[in-house]
Amino acid sequence: MESLAKQTWRVERLRLALLVALALCLSACAAKPSPNAPAANEPPYPILMTDSSDRRDAALADWARFTTAQGIRNAPAPELQPVTATIRSLPTLTSTPFYLPKVGTGATMSEEETRESLRRFITGMSALLGAEPPQLSLVQRTDLADGTKKARYEQRPFSYPLRGDYGVLEISFAPDRRVIQITSTCIPDIEQLRRAGAGTRPKQTADEVPKLIAGRTLTYMDATGNKQTLTIAAGDQITVRQLVVYPLPRVSDPAVLEFHLAWEIIVGSSSNPATIYLDAVTNEIIAVK
Repeated sequence: MESLAKQTWRVERLRLALLVALALCLSACAAKPSPNAPAANEPPYPILMTDSSDRRDAALADWARFTTAQGIRNAPAPELQPVTATIRSLPTLTSTPFYLPKVGTGATMSEEETRESLRRFITGMSALLGAEPPQLSLVQRTDLADGTKKARYEQRPFSYPLRGDYGVLEISFAPDRRVIQITSTCIPDIEQLRRAGAGTRPKQTADEVPKLIAGRTLTYMDATGNKQTLTIAAGDQITVRQLVVYPLPRVSDPAVLEFHLAWEIIVGSSSNPATIYLDAVTNEIIAVK
């Protein structure tokens, strides 16, 4: 008959084996990654920009320096964009407006001189606009019916185009060079964002994208604010245009701006197309236009 000491030893050995097996099981469960989580050698995703009081304070300090240089003392603060702290709207400057710099010797600047004047103005105000002139491309110069003029620029700071409601600068001015309005949705702190997203790569090739969206039903708001539904049938024409950078305010926290790498996709005929943005890392549809 087995001794009590041997029986106790067997029980202790069995208990130790069970504890080791349980520990290994828990370790495996804890190490199992989320399907959408980046791998250990991948950067965090999406890239984030958060609202910062320092960024807003710096923008207001730059505004004070700029207006003082224009001969305006104690100018009221402009309205700033959320998160990026670029100019959304100029305040009313009734007593002393400011002007584009004069270029040339004529009474009226030529188109070439006007563009140079705008370039110099942007250089002097770049901290408030969120972009340096080399990042900006003039895409439209319009003379409006009321006599005012407007210049529209697109910011192109990344390897891929910016999409969404960001990356646009508009400057409205009068024939006498008086600045009427400025609106900028440009993205500041570009170098930090470039470094943060340097390792981000699409998970699929462009040829693999159509099968990822075929059969999906999408609900979105159209330009008039009405809810629309779009079902992508297997036979629909699907054109994958390009990769883009799509900034998107976080739904749960508008003080956070997410930067997504996305596929820009055209669905439907040329007469009635829909533009879909598919996150190139998570395969989620993030916007429909």
